[in-house]
Amino acid sequence: MNRDDLTLPSHGLPRPAPQVQTGGAQMSRIVAGAWRMAEWQRSPQDHLRWIEGCLSLGITTFDHADIYGDYGAESLFGQALALSPGLRQRMQIVSKCGIRLVSAQRPAHQLKSYDTSAEHVMASVDASLRALQTDCLDVLLIHRPDCLLRADEFARCAEDLRQAGKVRHVGVSNFNVHQFNLLHHHTRLVTNQIEWSPLHMQPLEDGTLDQAQMLGLRPMIWSPLAGGALFTSEEAAARRVREVLADLAREWGCDPATVACAWLLRHPSGPIPVWGSRRLGAMQQAVAACQLSLPAEDWYRIWRAAKGHDVA
Repeated sequence: MNRDDLTLPSHGLPRPAPQVQTGGAQMSRIVAGAWRMAEWQRSPQDHLRWIEGCLSLGITTFDHADIYGDYGAESLFGQALALSPGLRQRMQIVSKCGIRLVSAQRPAHQLKSYDTSAEHVMASVDASLRALQTDCLDVLLIHRPDCLLRADEFARCAEDLRQAGKVRHVGVSNFNVHQFNLLHHHTRLVTNQIEWSPLHMQPLEDGTLDQAQMLGLRPMIWSPLAGGALFTSEEAAARRVREVLADLAREWGCDPATVACAWLLRHPSGPIPVWGSRRLGAMQQAVAACQLSLPAEDWYRIWRAAKGHDVA
């Protein structure tokens, strides 16, 4: 492991990421993603250093899912948090459930499938709480749309979890507009965590971001750098976007990743990007975007590079 990954410079730090509200749930404007935590091959002490580094940057919200790391990432986070339990009061924990992976950790699962039944959701929440070594999730998200979702049943389940003090707020992930409307009609949702980046423009076109703005519910954004492809892919769109990001980064005196994050933050729906890097320096680059307001013309320079043509 590169020890520099867990080091922040002693000077030149950006202002801490601001806190925002979505549907009554508090989050930091940049969220730390724990998707790949099991791949980092770190000790609990090093995981704790990463958590503390994120908090020092104002990143107080941590994004999980029960299935991350083959059902192991939440436990790694919980082991680190147990080394300094007082940190729990300074953070918000988001986790997801509803996907059943075929795994040695879940021997009853015979087929990868979705399950949003009350029984499965309740059991998943209890397992996440044990793994994370906490007594409450700040936000619980349904990970993927379930064709067999019974909106009324989930609504009762969500209310039971809130009344039991196990979950403060509920939301969804990867839902389209109609799926969100259905569940939101039955229970109060606070966010829709969606994929969006200059290499995945669908939310700008399918009404997802329009719905978020209409409801005043900030969308969480996963894969904001297209899983790294924004800076590694040799596809034409990625190469065009990289060139524009580099030009703007020189103009603004920052890193291209900061410009990419600022492009997302510029949208009026108030997106909350989930930044999943093991490197605190990369987390710092995302936080710096909170202080960068792209002019509309620069925003559209990136849009044009992504699409490969001017607006109509």
